Amino acid sequence: MLYTITRYRDTTHFWHWRWLAQRGNGGHGRGFSPPWTQTREAILAMKELWTKDEAAYHGRYYNFPPVLSFPKPTQKPHPPVLLGGTARNVLQRVVEWGDGWMPNRIAADAIRRGRHTLNELAEQAGRDPKSIEILAFGFSGQFRSRTAIEALADAGANRVTIWLDQTAGDAALAEMDQMARQVLV
Repeated sequence: MLYTITRYRDTTHFWHWRWLAQRGNGGHGRGFSPPWTQTREAILAMKELWTKDEAAYHGRYYNFPPVLSFPKPTQKPHPPVLLGGTARNVLQRVVEWGDGWMPNRIAADAIRRGRHTLNELAEQAGRDPKSIEILAFGFSGQFRSRTAIEALADAGANRVTIWLDQTAGDAALAEMDQMARQVLV
């Protein structure tokens, strides 16, 4: 895990890239509880390393003595941690130790319901609901019009990703040009 943290840290420091931390826990054929508890611990350990000059962490899955980890990420206090999924437990985790919610393959009405639940959970926990970001992660064919993106914003999304079907050379550039005409005009 320290190697992973170092790679992300180096990338954000040297290139001043913004990084959004995300991790999926589905599709592994096991129950969800151990992966989520491990994910929580990994995120808390990374936050220690990202925010403290000398950081230590002692948990069930990760355990390291005081270490120095430099340079620190460009984003302060640390890169945002976004959690995906649509279950209420996921939204509770977002409120407890995440910075935002990143649902995928989801429509605006589901984002609206998720924003409502996040707001309720945040208020119950004493957290400002506005501190929780929502990034709508689009797949092929999703969010390809200005109207679709405006509907996401109205539903409570702060950011949207648009999936590129073409990923190389002129075809990718042509797709981005087409998307810009559909979304930005």
